[in-house]
Amino acid sequence: MANASVKRKQAKRAPEVRVGRPPRQLAGEVEDRILDAARRVFLAHGLGGASIDEIARLARAGKPTIYARYTSKEALFGAVVMRDAARTRSAFANREPEGDSIEERLVSVATNLLMGLLTKDTVDFIRLALAEVTRFPELANFGRIARERGVEAVIHVLNDLANSIDLSAFPAFAPDRVAKTTEHFLDLAVERLFLRALFGENPKQLRAAIDAHVRSGVVFFLAACQSPRSL
Repeated sequence: MANASVKRKQAKRAPEVRVGRPPRQLAGEVEDRILDAARRVFLAHGLGGASIDEIARLARAGKPTIYARYTSKEALFGAVVMRDAARTRSAFANREPEGDSIEERLVSVATNLLMGLLTKDTVDFIRLALAEVTRFPELANFGRIARERGVEAVIHVLNDLANSIDLSAFPAFAPDRVAKTTEHFLDLAVERLFLRALFGENPKQLRAAIDAHVRSGVVFFLAACQSPRSL
């Protein structure tokens, strides 16, 4: 009888919870939950004030699960930065430039980039990264890598455009010059407007100015590209 009582009690116990890595098909979901939660907490409290405990609670993940992937809050913050950059690059890469002329296609490229960048959420997060880089200099490496990946995506687009134009008329698009040309294009058509958002102007209002800003920047850019000593 005693043995039967013990067996009944054991049967009522909760099933054993396995500890360790999640199944491969769920690993991506866990990663996204952690990064989503981290982004929310970083935006609310900054990097210094963020708590791994709160991130774990929001992500519905244990602290050991987080630390198994990221050795520190700085590494976790960097992972959020890189995921944001990858998503922006992916969204940009999946949209073909529109228009028949090179001017219209360049306008399309810069407009697509700015529409993705000029959101309150994106601007707030980049402001946070800039504010924290003095205390956590290693964040500058993540920002540099993110920008380099963005430049690479635009270089790919400009290389495709170069295949459809007369390079003698646009020497700046030559293969050995297109990387530097891309940087100038981004400075003129994209980054100047985005900097205004970082310095406090309303992103929603700036989105209304995208068309005029991009068109004037592209006209100036193409004029410079046609110069014998272009860019």
